[in-house]
Amino acid sequence: MELLTRFTFVSACLFAEWAVTFIAVANCSISPSEMNGDSALKLPSAVIPVSQKSTLGSFYSLSLSSKFPEDLEVNEYCTELLRIYGQRYVTFANCLVTYARPVRVCQNCYTGFNSLEDIYKNISFDKSAPGNVGCHDSLMRSDRLMLLYTLFIKLDEIWTSAECKQCLNEDQDALSNDTLYFMATLNQSLSCFEQYQRNHTELCKDCKTSYKRLNEVYGRMEKNLMLCIDLEDAMNMTQHLWSKNFRCLLPREETVPVIAVSSFMLFLPIIFYLSSFLHSEQKKRKLIHPKRVKSSSSLMNIQDKFS
Repeated sequence: MELLTRFTFVSACLFAEWAVTFIAVANCSISPSEMNGDSALKLPSAVIPVSQKSTLGSFYSLSLSSKFPEDLEVNEYCTELLRIYGQRYVTFANCLVTYARPVRVCQNCYTGFNSLEDIYKNISFDKSAPGNVGCHDSLMRSDRLMLLYTLFIKLDEIWTSAECKQCLNEDQDALSNDTLYFMATLNQSLSCFEQYQRNHTELCKDCKTSYKRLNEVYGRMEKNLMLCIDLEDAMNMTQHLWSKNFRCLLPREETVPVIAVSSFMLFLPIIFYLSSFLHSEQKKRKLIHPKRVKSSSSLMNIQDKFS
């Protein structure tokens, strides 16, 4: 009896140990995505053998903030250039977003672009770093992403497509005189629109001169390739106000010859057929006239014979 009791006790202990081991293995095989929040809190943590704790501990202690050897680190001079590049990049990007609509990027953001371009050139070509080593290799070409190069190229493409350089002077540090004159002429037209916006009839009459002068200035600048996105957008909005909102018309001088030539070409077939008809009628008269003369003379001869 005592032997049976001991056997039962030993069997129970072995079953309990086997059950604990099975639960531990099952807990380790369940992925976090398969558990909800409550069950994740209730399940015990995975059991890591003591022999593996030292190895995993050395792995988890490593972080990306750890220092590499000095020959692979970016020196302080290049790090400072990188910081300045980031500040100027953010400043210029914010300026583009701020003046996106209505478009005023060329007249408000050229200073930011020039500053960004200067620091980009310093990073690309500067050789005044310690040891007479530039920052181009360490900042521009040290990885396949080439982030600084890619970021600058994207903004440079925006600046180039906007053709902002055509609205600036030769040094690209101020607006050109032609751009300033166009803006002054534009302001005159807009002031006139604002003055008569409640009376469109008077607006079309009194603002015609200033609006016509604005079109002449714009046409001359377009011919000389002196337009940028700011001026194009401003002119499009002004023309929309004039024609769509105020329903005004401004006949252009070059349309007069076009209308005249078109009218002449339209009536040319009528003139041709009319002249052909008159010419044919005249020929008929010439052919019929001798016959009449001959018949009248023969009639006189018959009368003479009878007399």
